[in-house]
Amino acid sequence: MTKSLDVYSDLVAEGEEIDALLDHLSEEQWQLPTPAPGWTVAHQVAHLAFVCHLAATSARDPQRFAEYATQAKNGFQAAVDAALAQFLAAGPQAARARWREELAASVTGLSEADQKDTVPWLVNPLPPTVLAAAGLMEVFAHGQDIADALGVRREYTDRVGHLAWFGVHTRDFGYQAHGMEPPREEFRFELTAPSGGTTWTFGPEDAENRVTGPAADFALLVSRRRHHADLAIRTEGARAEEWLGIAQAYRGPGGEGRKPGQFAS
Repeated sequence: MTKSLDVYSDLVAEGEEIDALLDHLSEEQWQLPTPAPGWTVAHQVAHLAFVCHLAATSARDPQRFAEYATQAKNGFQAAVDAALAQFLAAGPQAARARWREELAASVTGLSEADQKDTVPWLVNPLPPTVLAAAGLMEVFAHGQDIADALGVRREYTDRVGHLAWFGVHTRDFGYQAHGMEPPREEFRFELTAPSGGTTWTFGPEDAENRVTGPAADFALLVSRRRHHADLAIRTEGARAEEWLGIAQAYRGPGGEGRKPGQFAS
């Protein structure tokens, strides 16, 4: 599971599921506010187009990607805002078409790259499968925002296994975002697949700090799409309990996150 080549087909499938939500949207629905402050459904799709474009460029044109990375160091948010403005100016349907195009290009580029090597990324070079898992996290997270805006209840699949792996291996991002020193000791994670037939485990069995529960809830936790109080994630140990409130699977500020009880169970 997790870092296998299946991450590429699962990224395609996740993208298709989210894209299906966009079928037959009215102009008003494209402009619905999502749980991300200031972002409409159209903003979410434009952001996915931008992120997938970065991944595709990383795999296919490292020199061009280096230019993006330089711009990011001088102000990544400004670069994001400029790209979003460009995609949004063309209209939501054009942004959707661009996202589909860039998602396909990123999957093709990453899957055809040397799987034993790395591709450039914004902070550190990453193995292609890891960048694909990061892309899957982006699609999952922003797709959740779109679903929430449209009032759609998602049925999660075992594709979240990649996100379980990714969330475990980015455990320290939450500490770093809050200026805290990450613990040296590993946590034990035991996360149940949505199908119910598999439990994905990470870390030593005798770890003092443990995190257990549904893998889908874990993905919602580390993508900060649900407050931990509304999830069936349980912890043992003081450090694991502390981490529950700061968990995130991406670098930089965590953002506002979501409030307890914000979404109907």
